[in-house]
Amino acid sequence: MSEPLLKTRIHRIEYAAEDVLTFDLRPPGGDLLPPFTAGAHIDVHMPQGVARSYSLLNHAQERHRYLIGIKREAAGRGGSAWMHDAAKVGALIDISAPRNNFTLVEDAAHSVLVAGGIGITPMWCMVQSLAALGRPWTLHFRARSRSSAPLLHELAQPGIAEHVHLGFSDEGAGRRLDWTRLVAQAPEGSHFYCCGPNAMIEAFEGACADVPPERVHVEHFAAKQAAAVEGGFAVRLARSGHELTVEPGQSILESLRACGVVVPSSCQQGVCGACETRVLAGRPDHRDLVLSQAEKDSGKTMMICCSGSHSKELVLDI
Repeated sequence: MSEPLLKTRIHRIEYAAEDVLTFDLRPPGGDLLPPFTAGAHIDVHMPQGVARSYSLLNHAQERHRYLIGIKREAAGRGGSAWMHDAAKVGALIDISAPRNNFTLVEDAAHSVLVAGGIGITPMWCMVQSLAALGRPWTLHFRARSRSSAPLLHELAQPGIAEHVHLGFSDEGAGRRLDWTRLVAQAPEGSHFYCCGPNAMIEAFEGACADVPPERVHVEHFAAKQAAAVEGGFAVRLARSGHELTVEPGQSILESLRACGVVVPSSCQQGVCGACETRVLAGRPDHRDLVLSQAEKDSGKTMMICCSGSHSKELVLDI
């Protein structure tokens, strides 16, 4: 069953960078919002039935508002365009409670943060938490240009700027990070975080290949592989007793919806975690970027928006 949505009002919309706006969302009655931790995101539910996930960028101690940054994606699926073109200050909009698949380890010996473009939004939330806790950290931020990079003013604040390393493509720096050096020179016991384009994350993961996996954390913008739509297997819903066949060309999520079964979802690419579902029997074909390899190997849970089945039947806890 889907969790109830939260109703918020768009309190303020501000220009943050080229093609980037920030949205200040607050409860209409002035109540406190559910708490969140650094790295969390919310799903924004738009009037046309579209839901999209966006990282929270304000300080995790704030309860009176959620602040998100949205980059207009010309090749996107319409969510960012609607937020840029149609969303208005004063309008009511439904959101989910925060979820966190990109959790900050607050007591780490050191935190190395790497962000590309709009990937700076969860990192800024992490920076504020680490600074407030007095924990050591460094941030490497890469963007196409200064004009396209949000939060530069915030990153230039005293006490913050000395920990930040910037690079811009149009100034000859771009994403040419010395990944090997970045990892090798990090203090012992460091945790490493990266949010940005898939190419950046691949380079980051390659450099961190010898780092214990529990100290390497990534958050993706988009899927790395196509969703499993080969179909040809059965799905049994343990709670309702309903059985269905996933036909070729359909995802499990689409098959459930076609039968009138309502389940939470947002990104439909396996990057947000909204549709995570317990698996009671069967062997999933994992295509998501949320679960760790150990979690995938256990076969106890899956993202039904993009993952399929290696077995003839899956039994789901729905």
